[in-house]
Amino acid sequence: MASSVPRIVPLNNDDLNNATSTRPTREILPYSGRALAISSTDYDPEIRGAYRPFLLDDETAKNDWIAQLELSTVMKLVEEDMQKTQGNRIKVLILYGSMRSRDKNSSYSRLLAFEAARILFRLGCDVRIFNPEGLLVKDDLQHNHPKVQELRSLSTWSDGHVWVSPEQHGNLTAVFKNQIDRIPLGTGSVRPTHGRIHAIAQVCGGSQSFNTVNALRILGRWMRMFTISNQSSIPKAYTQFTDENAAEGGSRIIPSGNRDRLVKCMEEFVKLTIIFRPHFDLFADRFSERSEKLQHAERQQKQ
Repeated sequence: MASSVPRIVPLNNDDLNNATSTRPTREILPYSGRALAISSTDYDPEIRGAYRPFLLDDETAKNDWIAQLELSTVMKLVEEDMQKTQGNRIKVLILYGSMRSRDKNSSYSRLLAFEAARILFRLGCDVRIFNPEGLLVKDDLQHNHPKVQELRSLSTWSDGHVWVSPEQHGNLTAVFKNQIDRIPLGTGSVRPTHGRIHAIAQVCGGSQSFNTVNALRILGRWMRMFTISNQSSIPKAYTQFTDENAAEGGSRIIPSGNRDRLVKCMEEFVKLTIIFRPHFDLFADRFSERSEKLQHAERQQKQ
């Protein structure tokens, strides 16, 4: 009896991307014009004032470029997840790495962080942006300073982080690194970053570089986070945003492949967070920590 041998389909020399081998995708009904954002009537005024400076008026938000994005697949995923979790929205902390003001030497990392926040907000996330002004330089003394405690509390609250830093002298800025240095790997049983999903972006003053996103990726690994495969790097950032008084609220990122890449990053970030979030407790269950607990228990018994 002849054995069954799998039939090998010869490659088509014209199919350079091997498209014939791709898996079929589900057809999703369009969600054009829809948003899963928190309603303006449900805003907590205190949280809005402290952490959502990116919000636009309702009319602008309904008609800007983000409202027109085709995000049907991820929006359906979010909608299904919210139904399963009784409306438990993905909690996102966004950090940026500059304290420049818009009316002087603009903080383009902040402007890019705002655009990322608006995309995530439309996708139903509870987004909060930390303002680094007033955060003390890292030391081993002032752990109870209000800004330090605020940052740590936000990280503990979050399901994922989005990091946006300028590139200065070929790497991330001190303003950004100071924020990460202020977040401990662990405080007792609390793990402020373990298992969180992590997205990264940078803005460049000149030609496109990837030094900063590469450094952010390494930082995320050290903080035991899961960094998405995609990343965003904006070259010549001073040319990539509209004027303050332009349409759609001003200071908006202009149409380009750079803007499209930011959208793809936020889309991937949300998808991975939904997949990972039900299993976050598994990522905090580490062999080394279990061993330490057993050794500690054994020492306690001997005393």
